[in-house]
Amino acid sequence: MPEPEHIKNFYEEAFKILDGSRRIPEIEVRFYPYIGINHTIRVRSAKVFVRLAELSESAPEEIHKALAFILVGKLLRKKIPQSASKTYRDFVKTQEIQAKAAANKRARGRKVITSSKGENYDLEKIFHKLNLIYFQNSVSKPTLTWSARRTYRILGHHDATHETIVISKSLDDKNVPKFVVEFVIFHEMLHVFYPTEHRNGRRYNHTARFRRDEKKFAYFEEAESWIERNVKNLKRQAKKNSGFKIQK
Repeated sequence: MPEPEHIKNFYEEAFKILDGSRRIPEIEVRFYPYIGINHTIRVRSAKVFVRLAELSESAPEEIHKALAFILVGKLLRKKIPQSASKTYRDFVKTQEIQAKAAANKRARGRKVITSSKGENYDLEKIFHKLNLIYFQNSVSKPTLTWSARRTYRILGHHDATHETIVISKSLDDKNVPKFVVEFVIFHEMLHVFYPTEHRNGRRYNHTARFRRDEKKFAYFEEAESWIERNVKNLKRQAKKNSGFKIQK
């Protein structure tokens, strides 16, 4: 396990190679208790501060060297060597690191939970209906909650770490057809039914089986079409937090 003082050599090397025209600054490297696999590099009073996630503390030297080139490259706005990007990417995608990150998130993370019962739609009732019709009640019910605020880019997501399905508050509107809400929940239930697959160091969330079963939803095309037509309205609603007109 390389010590911070030893890791600092990798950052000095990265500065020298990526921008040999400047003097190598004073560098401080520390491990920090970030919840995820996050790292930061900042400049304060001509000194460079590197904060590395504790999850990477036991990583081999080649990983820390690759990460040094990535962080310094971003700081200097220089092209990052492809070999460094691939080395680090392959490392963080391993099942071991993903499992550690998930466990750390469960232990120290915090999930904002509001309520499953909205002003117009009850997520619990919809979940049970879909579970019976499409899954023969085989999907274990996770925590169901409306998001704390209106969103438009992400209408729903499944957090496997906290066993939670979050649906955008933007859909809890009387102008949103029920089949649209059902479709978004159905999509997230499929993520529970078909967990993320790990193959050759890569993660697959939307497999062929996932996409095949997604189209079994009775109003699949209608729901997709509605969302596509109303995405601008959802965006406007999220920003103004007011009602919106439906495009017929």
